[in-house]
Amino acid sequence: MTILNAKHDFPGKLIIVEGIDGSGKSTQLLLVQRWLQSQGLKVFFTEWNSSPLVKKASKAGKKKGILTPTTFSLLHATDFADRLAYKIIPPLKAGMIVLADRYAFTAFARDAARGVHREWVRRVYNFAVRPDLAFYFRVPIDVSVKRLLVGRTQLKYYEAGMDLHLSTDPVESFRLFQSRVLREYDHMVKEYGLIVIDARDPISAMQRHVRAIVQAELGL
Repeated sequence: MTILNAKHDFPGKLIIVEGIDGSGKSTQLLLVQRWLQSQGLKVFFTEWNSSPLVKKASKAGKKKGILTPTTFSLLHATDFADRLAYKIIPPLKAGMIVLADRYAFTAFARDAARGVHREWVRRVYNFAVRPDLAFYFRVPIDVSVKRLLVGRTQLKYYEAGMDLHLSTDPVESFRLFQSRVLREYDHMVKEYGLIVIDARDPISAMQRHVRAIVQAELGL
């Protein structure tokens, strides 16, 4: 059992969003951020894979194509640990609302989809703080692909799981890899109490749903 199963005792609140690429989670979190700030609340935003500590190493590893699923996993865990220590826990201690675009569940889903043992990944993230609210924006793979290809010339190499050699076609590889990721997220819904939001709904409808849940949690 990880610490993710136990509530934290910081005065602030941690709200996170999860979902595959094209689920609209980032848009929804941005709207929540603007709404909370308009209410006069102190909000801090953080996102996945944003620590300068490992960005250079990760970029070099991707460029040279030398990242195995395990080393890829450990690099992201290092990035996460740095974010947690400097960008999540301090504002939580200060009583702020922390909004995180992706959290440890991203690693649980993506790493397992790449063949890394589920329980091993969970043990690696044993230090993670449990979110007060964890939203999972569930979207069918076909909808995700359609959204991502609008205005794009190509899918990103790792985003499409091309490193796994599932297909030589980036779009088909994306479908196969992200379908695996979706299955992992679905396993976690019950395990970690993720709040499922139907990401096929209009942006405004999703936002009303999310705000109602956030409002109840914060006692606004």
